[in-house]
Amino acid sequence: MSKTDFLTTLREEEVEYVDIRFTDPRGTLQHITVTADLVDEDFLDEGLLFDGSSIAGWKSIDQSDMKLMPDVGTAYLDPFFAEKTMCVHCTVLEPDTNEPYNRDPRGTAQLAEAYLRSTGIGDTSYWGPEAEFFLFDDVRYSVAMNKVSYEVDARDGAWNTDTEYEMGNSGHRPGIKGGYFPVPPVDDGQDIRGEMLSTMKRIGLKVDKHHHEVASCQHELGLIFGTLTEQADHLQKYKYVIRNVAHAYGKSATFMPKPIAGDNGTGMHVNMSIWTDGKPLFAGDKYADLSDEALWFIGGILKHAKALNAFTNPSTNSYKRLIPGFEAPVLRAYSARNRSGCVRIPWSESPKGKRVEARFPDPAANPYLCFAALLMAGIDGIRGKIDPGPAMDKDLYDLPAEELADVPTVCASLREAMDELEKDMDFLLAGDVFTRDQIEGYMALKWEEIYAFEHTPHPVEFKMYYSC
Repeated sequence: MSKTDFLTTLREEEVEYVDIRFTDPRGTLQHITVTADLVDEDFLDEGLLFDGSSIAGWKSIDQSDMKLMPDVGTAYLDPFFAEKTMCVHCTVLEPDTNEPYNRDPRGTAQLAEAYLRSTGIGDTSYWGPEAEFFLFDDVRYSVAMNKVSYEVDARDGAWNTDTEYEMGNSGHRPGIKGGYFPVPPVDDGQDIRGEMLSTMKRIGLKVDKHHHEVASCQHELGLIFGTLTEQADHLQKYKYVIRNVAHAYGKSATFMPKPIAGDNGTGMHVNMSIWTDGKPLFAGDKYADLSDEALWFIGGILKHAKALNAFTNPSTNSYKRLIPGFEAPVLRAYSARNRSGCVRIPWSESPKGKRVEARFPDPAANPYLCFAALLMAGIDGIRGKIDPGPAMDKDLYDLPAEELADVPTVCASLREAMDELEKDMDFLLAGDVFTRDQIEGYMALKWEEIYAFEHTPHPVEFKMYYSC
Protein backbone atom coordinates (compact mmCIF):
# COMPACT_ATOMS: atom_id res chain seq x y z
CA MET A 1 0.00 0.00 0.00
CA SER A 2 1.39 3.39 -1.04
CA LYS A 3 0.81 6.58 0.93
CA THR A 4 -1.75 7.62 -1.69
CA ASP A 5 -3.53 4.27 -1.38
CA PHE A 6 -3.49 4.58 2.40
CA LEU A 7 -5.06 8.06 2.37
CA THR A 8 -7.60 7.01 -0.26
CA THR A 9 -8.61 4.04 1.90
CA LEU A 10 -9.10 6.30 4.90
CA ARG A 11 -11.57 8.41 2.91
CA GLU A 12 -13.37 5.62 1.04
CA GLU A 13 -13.78 3.44 4.13
CA GLU A 14 -14.84 6.46 6.21
CA VAL A 15 -12.23 5.61 8.83
CA GLU A 16 -12.65 7.58 12.06
CA TYR A 17 -9.29 6.92 13.70
CA VAL A 18 -5.73 5.86 12.92
CA ASP A 19 -4.02 3.72 15.55
CA ILE A 20 -0.26 4.33 15.59
CA ARG A 21 1.47 1.19 16.91
CA PHE A 22 5.04 0.43 17.93
CA THR A 23 6.91 -2.20 19.93
CA ASP A 24 8.89 -1.61 23.11
CA PRO A 25 12.14 -3.42 24.05
CA ARG A 26 10.31 -6.20 25.90
CA GLY A 27 8.16 -6.88 22.84
CA THR A 28 4.92 -5.31 24.07
CA LEU A 29 2.80 -3.64 21.40
CA GLN A 30 2.02 -0.01 22.32
CA HIS A 31 -0.30 2.50 20.62
CA ILE A 32 -1.51 6.08 20.26
CA THR A 33 -4.82 6.84 18.50
CA VAL A 34 -5.31 9.98 16.39
CA THR A 35 -8.36 11.18 14.50
CA ALA A 36 -8.23 10.25 10.82
CA ASP A 37 -8.79 13.83 9.64
CA LEU A 38 -5.35 14.73 11.06
CA VAL A 39 -3.64 12.13 8.88
CA ASP A 40 -2.53 13.55 5.56
CA GLU A 41 0.57 13.29 3.39
CA ASP A 42 2.50 15.66 5.68
CA PHE A 43 1.64 13.50 8.70
CA LEU A 44 2.92 10.38 6.94
CA ASP A 45 6.12 12.18 5.87
CA GLU A 46 6.84 13.89 9.20
CA GLY A 47 5.62 11.30 11.71
CA LEU A 48 4.16 11.74 15.18
CA LEU A 49 6.05 13.02 18.23
CA PHE A 50 5.53 11.17 21.50
CA ASP A 51 6.99 10.87 25.00
CA GLY A 52 9.70 8.20 24.87
CA SER A 53 10.42 8.45 28.61
CA SER A 54 7.16 6.59 29.26
CA ILE A 55 8.63 3.42 27.69
CA ALA A 56 10.83 1.37 30.02
CA GLY A 57 14.37 1.12 28.67
CA TRP A 58 14.14 4.12 26.34
CA LYS A 59 14.71 7.85 26.90
CA SER A 60 15.15 9.74 30.17
CA ILE A 61 12.70 12.53 30.99
CA ASP A 62 15.14 15.25 29.84
CA GLN A 63 15.43 13.65 26.37
CA SER A 64 11.91 12.30 26.07
CA ASP A 65 10.83 13.56 22.63
CA MET A 66 10.82 10.82 19.99
CA LYS A 67 9.17 10.35 16.63
CA LEU A 68 6.96 7.54 15.31
CA MET A 69 7.24 7.06 11.55
CA PRO A 70 4.27 5.10 10.12
CA ASP A 71 4.93 2.27 7.65
CA VAL A 72 1.75 2.30 5.56
CA GLY A 73 2.61 -1.13 4.16
CA THR A 74 1.60 -2.59 7.52
CA ALA A 75 -1.84 -0.96 7.60
CA TYR A 76 -5.02 -2.90 8.39
CA LEU A 77 -8.53 -2.15 9.64
CA ASP A 78 -8.81 -3.13 13.28
CA PRO A 79 -11.34 -5.98 13.58
CA PHE A 80 -12.19 -5.31 17.25
CA PHE A 81 -12.78 -1.58 17.80
CA ALA A 82 -16.34 -0.21 17.76
CA GLU A 83 -15.28 2.87 15.74
CA LYS A 84 -13.67 2.16 12.36
CA THR A 85 -9.93 2.37 12.97
CA MET A 86 -6.95 1.87 10.68
CA CYS A 87 -3.87 0.46 12.42
CA VAL A 88 -0.32 1.06 11.21
CA HIS A 89 3.00 -0.09 12.65
CA CYS A 90 5.89 2.33 13.05
CA THR A 91 9.61 2.63 13.43
CA VAL A 92 11.05 5.08 15.96
CA LEU A 93 13.27 8.00 14.95
CA GLU A 94 15.29 10.68 16.70
CA PRO A 95 13.24 13.86 16.18
CA ASP A 96 16.17 16.22 15.60
CA THR A 97 18.02 14.10 13.01
CA ASN A 98 15.34 11.73 11.69
CA GLU A 99 17.89 8.95 12.22
CA PRO A 100 16.63 5.57 13.46
CA TYR A 101 16.57 5.31 17.27
CA ASN A 102 19.15 2.68 18.18
CA ARG A 103 16.94 1.03 20.82
CA ASP A 104 13.93 0.61 18.55
CA PRO A 105 13.42 -3.15 17.98
CA ARG A 106 11.76 -2.72 14.60
CA GLY A 107 14.64 -0.54 13.43
CA THR A 108 17.07 -3.27 14.53
CA ALA A 109 15.21 -5.83 12.42
CA GLN A 110 15.45 -3.55 9.38
CA LEU A 111 19.18 -3.05 9.98
CA ALA A 112 19.70 -6.83 10.18
CA GLU A 113 18.09 -7.23 6.76
CA ALA A 114 20.27 -4.45 5.35
CA TYR A 115 23.38 -6.03 6.87
CA LEU A 116 22.61 -9.36 5.20
CA ARG A 117 22.49 -7.60 1.82
CA SER A 118 25.72 -5.72 2.55
CA THR A 119 27.64 -8.96 3.21
CA GLY A 120 26.84 -10.33 -0.24
CA ILE A 121 25.73 -13.62 1.35
CA GLY A 122 22.14 -13.15 0.28
CA ASP A 123 19.57 -10.50 -0.45
CA THR A 124 16.53 -11.87 1.41
CA SER A 125 15.86 -13.95 4.50
CA TYR A 126 12.58 -15.75 5.15
CA TRP A 127 11.11 -16.48 8.56
CA GLY A 128 8.38 -18.84 9.67
CA PRO A 129 7.66 -18.67 13.42
CA GLU A 130 5.36 -21.24 15.04
CA ALA A 131 4.11 -19.52 18.19
CA GLU A 132 2.07 -21.64 20.60
CA PHE A 133 -0.21 -20.26 23.31
CA PHE A 134 -2.52 -21.28 26.16
CA LEU A 135 -6.21 -20.42 26.62
CA PHE A 136 -7.70 -20.21 30.10
CA ASP A 137 -11.15 -19.35 31.44
CA ASP A 138 -9.93 -17.93 34.73
CA VAL A 139 -6.56 -16.46 35.73
CA ARG A 140 -5.74 -15.13 39.19
CA TYR A 141 -2.44 -14.21 40.80
CA SER A 142 -1.12 -12.21 43.72
CA VAL A 143 2.35 -10.89 44.52
CA ALA A 144 2.43 -9.14 47.89
CA MET A 145 4.74 -8.99 50.91
CA ASN A 146 2.88 -11.82 52.61
CA LYS A 147 1.29 -13.68 49.70
CA VAL A 148 2.54 -15.06 46.41
CA SER A 149 0.09 -17.24 44.52
CA TYR A 150 -1.43 -18.02 41.15
CA GLU A 151 -4.25 -20.14 39.84
CA VAL A 152 -5.36 -20.82 36.27
CA ASP A 153 -8.38 -22.79 35.18
CA ALA A 154 -10.14 -23.89 32.01
CA ARG A 155 -13.08 -26.18 31.41
CA ASP A 156 -10.95 -28.33 29.09
CA GLY A 157 -8.06 -28.61 31.58
CA ALA A 158 -6.97 -32.18 32.26
CA TRP A 159 -7.42 -31.49 35.99
CA ASN A 160 -11.18 -30.89 35.63
CA THR A 161 -12.36 -34.46 34.96
CA ASP A 162 -14.32 -34.55 38.25
CA THR A 163 -15.30 -30.88 38.55
CA GLU A 164 -19.01 -30.26 39.11
CA TYR A 165 -20.48 -27.79 36.63
CA GLU A 166 -24.02 -26.39 36.68
CA MET A 167 -24.76 -27.87 33.25
CA GLY A 168 -22.81 -31.05 33.97
CA ASN A 169 -19.32 -32.25 33.06
CA SER A 170 -19.08 -33.69 29.56
CA GLY A 171 -15.95 -35.69 30.45
CA HIS A 172 -14.43 -34.98 27.03
CA ARG A 173 -11.04 -33.28 27.33
CA PRO A 174 -7.41 -34.03 26.43
CA GLY A 175 -5.34 -35.71 29.12
CA ILE A 176 -1.89 -34.57 30.21
CA LYS A 177 0.26 -34.46 27.05
CA GLY A 178 -2.83 -35.67 25.16
CA GLY A 179 -3.67 -32.63 23.02
CA TYR A 180 -2.28 -33.96 19.70
CA PHE A 181 -4.75 -34.44 17.76
CA PRO A 182 -8.19 -35.68 18.92
CA VAL A 183 -11.23 -34.22 17.16
CA PRO A 184 -14.01 -32.37 19.02
CA PRO A 185 -15.55 -32.67 21.55
CA VAL A 186 -12.19 -33.66 23.12
CA ASP A 187 -10.72 -30.66 21.33
CA ASP A 188 -13.13 -27.88 22.28
CA GLY A 189 -11.02 -25.09 20.71
CA GLN A 190 -12.04 -25.67 17.08
CA ASP A 191 -14.38 -22.71 16.75
CA ILE A 192 -12.29 -20.15 18.63
CA ARG A 193 -9.15 -21.09 16.68
CA GLY A 194 -11.13 -20.93 13.44
CA GLU A 195 -12.30 -17.42 14.28
CA MET A 196 -8.75 -16.41 15.17
CA LEU A 197 -7.45 -17.67 11.83
CA SER A 198 -10.28 -16.06 9.84
CA THR A 199 -9.68 -12.75 11.61
CA MET A 200 -5.99 -12.93 10.75
CA LYS A 201 -6.85 -13.49 7.08
CA ARG A 202 -9.15 -10.46 7.12
CA ILE A 203 -6.33 -8.19 8.29
CA GLY A 204 -3.96 -9.49 5.62
CA LEU A 205 -1.92 -12.18 7.36
CA LYS A 206 -0.88 -15.26 5.39
CA VAL A 207 -2.11 -18.27 7.39
CA ASP A 208 -2.50 -21.97 6.71
CA LYS A 209 -3.74 -24.09 9.64
CA HIS A 210 -4.72 -24.37 13.29
CA HIS A 211 -4.71 -27.22 15.80
CA HIS A 212 -4.64 -28.15 19.48
CA GLU A 213 -1.15 -28.54 20.89
CA VAL A 214 0.26 -31.25 23.17
CA ALA A 215 -0.53 -29.71 26.56
CA SER A 216 -3.90 -29.09 28.17
CA CYS A 217 -5.39 -25.79 26.96
CA GLN A 218 -2.51 -25.29 24.47
CA HIS A 219 -3.02 -24.27 20.84
CA GLU A 220 -1.20 -23.15 17.70
CA LEU A 221 -2.10 -21.31 14.49
CA GLY A 222 0.02 -21.38 11.35
CA LEU A 223 1.65 -18.30 9.82
CA ILE A 224 3.08 -18.68 6.30
CA PHE A 225 6.68 -17.48 6.02
CA GLY A 226 7.67 -13.90 5.20
CA THR A 227 10.69 -11.60 5.26
CA LEU A 228 12.26 -10.69 8.61
CA THR A 229 10.70 -7.34 9.54
CA GLU A 230 7.45 -8.23 7.78
CA GLN A 231 7.14 -11.46 9.74
CA ALA A 232 7.97 -9.78 13.05
CA ASP A 233 5.15 -7.31 12.26
CA HIS A 234 2.88 -10.25 11.49
CA LEU A 235 3.75 -12.00 14.74
CA GLN A 236 2.73 -8.87 16.66
CA LYS A 237 -0.57 -8.90 14.77
CA TYR A 238 -0.89 -12.65 15.43
CA LYS A 239 -0.59 -12.12 19.18
CA TYR A 240 -2.97 -9.15 19.05
CA VAL A 241 -5.68 -11.13 17.26
CA ILE A 242 -5.34 -14.19 19.49
CA ARG A 243 -5.59 -12.16 22.69
CA ASN A 244 -8.59 -10.15 21.50
CA VAL A 245 -10.59 -13.03 20.01
CA ALA A 246 -10.00 -14.95 23.24
CA HIS A 247 -11.16 -11.92 25.22
CA ALA A 248 -14.35 -11.76 23.12
CA TYR A 249 -15.03 -15.41 24.03
CA GLY A 250 -14.56 -14.63 27.74
CA LYS A 251 -11.20 -16.41 27.74
CA SER A 252 -7.63 -15.31 28.37
CA ALA A 253 -4.75 -16.10 25.98
CA THR A 254 -1.15 -16.16 27.17
CA PHE A 255 2.18 -16.62 25.41
CA MET A 256 3.91 -17.25 28.75
CA PRO A 257 6.25 -20.21 28.11
CA LYS A 258 5.32 -22.31 31.17
CA PRO A 259 2.00 -21.33 32.79
CA ILE A 260 1.20 -24.80 34.18
CA ALA A 261 3.37 -27.43 35.86
CA GLY A 262 3.74 -31.03 34.73
CA ASP A 263 2.80 -30.53 31.07
CA ASN A 264 4.51 -29.18 27.97
CA GLY A 265 5.52 -25.56 27.81
CA THR A 266 4.99 -23.14 24.95
CA GLY A 267 7.65 -22.74 22.30
CA MET A 268 8.10 -20.72 19.14
CA HIS A 269 10.00 -22.77 16.59
CA VAL A 270 11.56 -20.41 14.05
CA ASN A 271 12.13 -21.58 10.46
CA MET A 272 14.84 -19.61 8.63
CA SER A 273 16.27 -19.50 5.13
CA ILE A 274 18.40 -17.14 3.02
CA TRP A 275 17.92 -16.49 -0.69
CA THR A 276 20.03 -14.67 -3.24
CA ASP A 277 18.95 -13.61 -6.73
CA GLY A 278 15.75 -15.63 -6.34
CA LYS A 279 17.60 -18.85 -5.48
CA PRO A 280 17.65 -20.72 -2.12
CA LEU A 281 21.10 -20.46 -0.55
CA PHE A 282 20.48 -23.36 1.84
CA ALA A 283 19.90 -26.04 -0.82
CA GLY A 284 22.92 -28.20 -1.63
CA ASP A 285 24.47 -31.65 -1.62
CA LYS A 286 25.70 -31.93 1.96
CA TYR A 287 23.91 -33.42 4.99
CA ALA A 288 20.10 -33.49 4.49
CA ASP A 289 20.62 -31.86 1.07
CA LEU A 290 21.86 -28.67 2.67
CA SER A 291 24.57 -26.36 1.36
CA ASP A 292 27.80 -25.48 3.11
CA GLU A 293 26.27 -22.09 3.89
CA ALA A 294 23.30 -23.72 5.63
CA LEU A 295 25.59 -25.86 7.78
CA TRP A 296 27.75 -22.85 8.65
CA PHE A 297 24.56 -20.95 9.50
CA ILE A 298 23.70 -23.78 11.91
CA GLY A 299 27.25 -23.59 13.27
CA GLY A 300 26.71 -19.92 14.11
CA ILE A 301 23.40 -20.63 15.84
CA LEU A 302 24.93 -23.42 17.94
CA LYS A 303 28.05 -21.40 18.78
CA HIS A 304 26.09 -18.37 19.97
CA ALA A 305 23.06 -20.23 21.36
CA LYS A 306 23.64 -19.17 24.97
CA ALA A 307 23.94 -15.49 24.07
CA LEU A 308 20.94 -15.85 21.78
CA ASN A 309 18.90 -17.12 24.74
CA ALA A 310 18.85 -13.55 26.06
CA PHE A 311 16.64 -12.62 23.08
CA THR A 312 15.02 -15.94 22.12
CA ASN A 313 14.09 -16.92 25.69
CA PRO A 314 13.89 -13.56 27.48
CA SER A 315 11.83 -14.37 30.58
CA THR A 316 12.64 -16.08 33.86
CA ASN A 317 9.68 -18.34 33.05
CA SER A 318 11.34 -19.40 29.77
CA TYR A 319 13.73 -21.65 31.68
CA LYS A 320 10.91 -23.59 33.32
CA ARG A 321 10.25 -24.81 29.77
CA LEU A 322 13.92 -25.33 28.82
CA ILE A 323 14.49 -28.36 31.03
CA PRO A 324 15.09 -31.98 29.96
CA GLY A 325 11.88 -33.77 29.01
CA PHE A 326 8.61 -32.12 27.97
CA GLU A 327 9.94 -32.13 24.37
CA ALA A 328 12.20 -29.25 25.39
CA PRO A 329 15.11 -28.63 22.97
CA VAL A 330 17.86 -27.96 25.50
CA LEU A 331 20.74 -29.75 23.75
CA ARG A 332 22.88 -27.80 21.29
CA ALA A 333 22.74 -30.33 18.47
CA TYR A 334 21.18 -30.50 15.01
CA SER A 335 19.50 -33.19 12.99
CA ALA A 336 17.25 -33.82 9.99
CA ARG A 337 13.66 -34.36 11.14
CA ASN A 338 14.70 -35.31 14.70
CA ARG A 339 12.78 -32.94 16.98
CA SER A 340 14.87 -33.50 20.10
CA GLY A 341 17.77 -31.16 19.20
CA CYS A 342 17.67 -27.39 19.41
CA VAL A 343 18.15 -27.10 15.62
CA ARG A 344 16.24 -29.24 13.14
CA ILE A 345 16.27 -29.48 9.35
CA PRO A 346 12.64 -30.05 8.33
CA TRP A 347 12.00 -32.45 5.47
CA SER A 348 11.43 -30.90 2.05
CA GLU A 349 11.52 -32.47 -1.39
CA SER A 350 11.99 -29.07 -3.05
CA PRO A 351 15.22 -27.07 -2.85
CA LYS A 352 13.00 -24.02 -2.23
CA GLY A 353 11.82 -25.57 1.02
CA LYS A 354 15.30 -26.06 2.47
CA ARG A 355 15.45 -24.25 5.78
CA VAL A 356 16.81 -24.40 9.30
CA GLU A 357 14.50 -24.56 12.31
CA ALA A 358 15.61 -23.20 15.69
CA ARG A 359 13.49 -25.00 18.26
CA PHE A 360 14.59 -23.32 21.48
CA PRO A 361 12.95 -19.84 21.12
CA ASP A 362 9.65 -19.10 22.83
CA PRO A 363 6.91 -16.53 22.13
CA ALA A 364 7.81 -14.34 25.11
CA ALA A 365 10.53 -13.04 22.78
CA ASN A 366 10.42 -9.65 21.14
CA PRO A 367 10.11 -10.92 17.54
CA TYR A 368 12.17 -8.10 16.00
CA LEU A 369 15.12 -8.68 18.34
CA CYS A 370 14.74 -12.47 18.29
CA PHE A 371 14.81 -12.78 14.48
CA ALA A 372 17.56 -10.16 14.11
CA ALA A 373 19.78 -11.92 16.67
CA LEU A 374 19.26 -15.33 15.04
CA LEU A 375 20.14 -13.88 11.63
CA MET A 376 23.28 -12.23 13.00
CA ALA A 377 24.42 -15.53 14.56
CA GLY A 378 23.80 -17.34 11.28
CA ILE A 379 25.65 -14.72 9.26
CA ASP A 380 28.56 -14.96 11.68
CA GLY A 381 28.55 -18.71 11.11
CA ILE A 382 28.65 -18.31 7.33
CA ARG A 383 31.33 -15.61 7.35
CA GLY A 384 33.46 -17.62 9.76
CA LYS A 385 32.65 -20.98 8.12
CA ILE A 386 31.80 -22.36 11.55
CA ASP A 387 31.57 -26.15 11.42
CA PRO A 388 28.51 -27.35 13.38
CA GLY A 389 30.09 -30.77 13.83
CA PRO A 390 28.37 -34.05 12.99
CA ALA A 391 24.59 -34.25 13.09
CA MET A 392 22.99 -36.24 15.89
CA ASP A 393 20.25 -38.45 14.49
CA LYS A 394 19.63 -40.31 17.74
CA ASP A 395 16.78 -39.54 20.12
CA LEU A 396 18.63 -37.10 22.33
CA TYR A 397 16.13 -37.55 25.15
CA ASP A 398 17.24 -41.18 25.55
CA LEU A 399 21.01 -40.75 25.26
CA PRO A 400 23.09 -42.67 27.82
CA ALA A 401 24.47 -40.43 30.55
CA GLU A 402 28.07 -40.73 29.29
CA GLU A 403 27.06 -39.51 25.80
CA LEU A 404 24.74 -36.84 27.16
CA ALA A 405 27.59 -35.31 29.16
CA ASP A 406 29.42 -34.49 25.92
CA VAL A 407 26.52 -32.55 24.35
CA PRO A 408 26.49 -28.84 25.22
CA THR A 409 23.23 -27.22 26.33
CA VAL A 410 21.47 -23.90 26.09
CA CYS A 411 21.20 -21.70 29.19
CA ALA A 412 19.40 -22.91 32.30
CA SER A 413 18.30 -19.48 33.57
CA LEU A 414 17.82 -15.91 32.44
CA ARG A 415 20.71 -14.93 34.73
CA GLU A 416 23.00 -17.29 32.82
CA ALA A 417 21.71 -15.90 29.50
CA MET A 418 22.57 -12.35 30.59
CA ASP A 419 26.06 -13.43 31.65
CA GLU A 420 26.57 -15.19 28.32
CA LEU A 421 25.34 -12.17 26.36
CA GLU A 422 27.79 -9.96 28.23
CA LYS A 423 30.64 -12.27 27.13
CA ASP A 424 29.44 -12.92 23.57
CA MET A 425 27.87 -9.89 21.90
CA ASP A 426 30.40 -8.96 19.22
CA PHE A 427 28.53 -10.92 16.53
CA LEU A 428 25.47 -8.74 17.22
CA LEU A 429 27.45 -5.51 16.88
CA ALA A 430 28.64 -6.31 13.34
CA GLY A 431 27.44 -3.70 10.87
CA ASP A 432 26.04 -1.64 13.76
CA VAL A 433 22.88 -3.74 13.66
CA PHE A 434 22.71 -3.90 17.44
CA THR A 435 24.59 -1.32 19.49
CA ARG A 436 26.28 -1.77 22.83
CA ASP A 437 24.03 0.96 24.24
CA GLN A 438 20.94 -0.90 23.05
CA ILE A 439 22.11 -4.23 24.46
CA GLU A 440 23.06 -2.70 27.79
CA GLY A 441 19.67 -0.98 28.02
CA TYR A 442 17.94 -4.28 27.23
CA MET A 443 20.04 -6.12 29.81
CA ALA A 444 19.17 -3.54 32.47
CA LEU A 445 15.48 -4.32 31.94
CA LYS A 446 16.14 -8.04 32.19
CA TRP A 447 18.21 -7.68 35.36
CA GLU A 448 15.22 -5.93 36.95
CA GLU A 449 13.13 -9.01 36.14
CA ILE A 450 15.81 -11.38 37.43
CA TYR A 451 16.12 -9.54 40.74
CA ALA A 452 12.33 -9.44 41.21
CA PHE A 453 12.12 -13.17 40.56
CA GLU A 454 15.11 -14.22 42.65
CA HIS A 455 14.23 -12.03 45.64
CA THR A 456 10.62 -13.20 46.00
CA PRO A 457 9.77 -16.35 48.00
CA HIS A 458 8.03 -19.02 45.92
CA PRO A 459 5.07 -21.07 47.22
CA VAL A 460 6.89 -24.34 46.54
CA GLU A 461 9.65 -23.18 48.91
CA PHE A 462 7.13 -23.16 51.76
CA LYS A 463 6.22 -26.74 50.90
CA MET A 464 9.86 -27.79 50.82
CA TYR A 465 11.43 -25.72 53.59
CA TYR A 466 8.88 -24.22 55.99
CA SER A 467 9.31 -27.01 58.55
CA CYS A 468 12.97 -27.73 57.92
